[in-house]
Amino acid sequence: MNATRIDRGSTDTTAVYSDGGDLVFERTFDAPREQVWKALTDPEIVPRWWGPHGTTTTVAEMDVRPGGKWRYISRAADRDDVVFYGEYLEIDPPSGYKWTFMFDVEGVGPMGGPETFTLEDVSGKTKVTSIGHMGSPEAIDGALATGMVGGAIETWDRLAAVLAKG
Repeated sequence: MNATRIDRGSTDTTAVYSDGGDLVFERTFDAPREQVWKALTDPEIVPRWWGPHGTTTTVAEMDVRPGGKWRYISRAADRDDVVFYGEYLEIDPPSGYKWTFMFDVEGVGPMGGPETFTLEDVSGKTKVTSIGHMGSPEAIDGALATGMVGGAIETWDRLAAVLAKG
C-alpha cells in the first residue's frame, strides 16, 4: 500500500481513499460488466441513479465518444441546482473511460479534473474503480468539503439498485 493513501470515508460497500492528488472510489456491483457499462453511458438510464437520494437529474448533453461533451443538472428541494459537466477523453467499452468531471462551487468556482473509470469483470460481477485526478491533497480537501463522498456513495447505492432491477 502506498504510504500516502488516506481513507476518506469508506463504507461496507465502497472504498474511498486519496493517494497523493488522486481521489479513488472502488465498488463491486452484482451485475455483468456490459450491464454496468450501459448504465454508466446510456442517457436514458443515468437519470435513474445519478445523484444522492432525494435528487433528480436531467441529462442535458451526453455524447459518449472522445471529444464528446456531457452535462447533467442535479436538482433537490433543499439547494440550488448543481451542474456537472465535462468532456469524454477516452472510451474503451466495456472496460472503461476517461472524462473531465467538473462542477461549480459558489464562491470558489469550478472544481474537478480528469477522472478515469475502469470496469473489471470479477466472476460475473463488476468492480468499478473511479480515480479523480484532482492534482493535490488540498484540492481533494476542497472537494470533500462539499459533501462529495456521501453524495457519491449514495449515487453508487442508487446505481446498485438500478442494476439489481436489470
